[in-house]
Amino acid sequence: MVALVRREVLGRYRGSVLGLAWSFLHPLFMLAVYTFVFSVVFQARWPGGGGSQVDFALVLFTALLAFGVFAECVGRAPGLVLGNPNYVTKVVFPLEVLPVVSLLSSLFHAAVGLLIWLGFHLLVRGLPPATAVLLPLALAPLLLLTLGVSWFLASLGVFLRDVSQVVGVLTTTLMFLTPIFYAVSSVPPEYQAVMLANPLTPVVEQVRDVMLWGRGLDWPAWGLQMLLSSLLAWAGFAWFQSTRKGFADVL
Repeated sequence: MVALVRREVLGRYRGSVLGLAWSFLHPLFMLAVYTFVFSVVFQARWPGGGGSQVDFALVLFTALLAFGVFAECVGRAPGLVLGNPNYVTKVVFPLEVLPVVSLLSSLFHAAVGLLIWLGFHLLVRGLPPATAVLLPLALAPLLLLTLGVSWFLASLGVFLRDVSQVVGVLTTTLMFLTPIFYAVSSVPPEYQAVMLANPLTPVVEQVRDVMLWGRGLDWPAWGLQMLLSSLLAWAGFAWFQSTRKGFADVL
């Protein structure tokens, strides 16, 4: 497993001049672009924040760290089995670990982004609140949800090659339906129920709570998220295992 994750991380930048440095440069570049567009061009300010562009950048980057894990894994999921036909046809390999490897690789890049976030926070605000140690727990429902969706899409992508195109569009749409660039309170009341139905909304909100606002987890809500995410992860895994027998015939 460790060897697969290492190969996955290093393989992404193989042949590039800067190599792993892109793990630092990419989140910095995206943070600069999104912050400029929303806080400078659109003059967006976060409700309850300091009202500065620096505060908006921190709030934005915090949400992007969480959403990025989901988006990266789900975006790559339809091609996981298709991209490794030898694992299906020539060797005995536990194909179900491919989404896990993808998730661990994504978490590596998220950890790099977290270091950038920490340095930025130390520079402009000082030490993060003590509740930041709850970040792994806040992310746990997201990781289970991501695994479940990845198992499902990895299997579906073998039989329906258009899935990757559809997933790309849906992921972009989901990014704007998740309170990353705005607060839920800024949405008109008649649409807030739709926002709250998005399973990524409570995760992003709780990640911000523990990392920025010094609030603990909403344990009842977190428990419900864990239950639903666990059920979805189990369903995705069961679907993958029940359909994997047909992979060799298609590939």
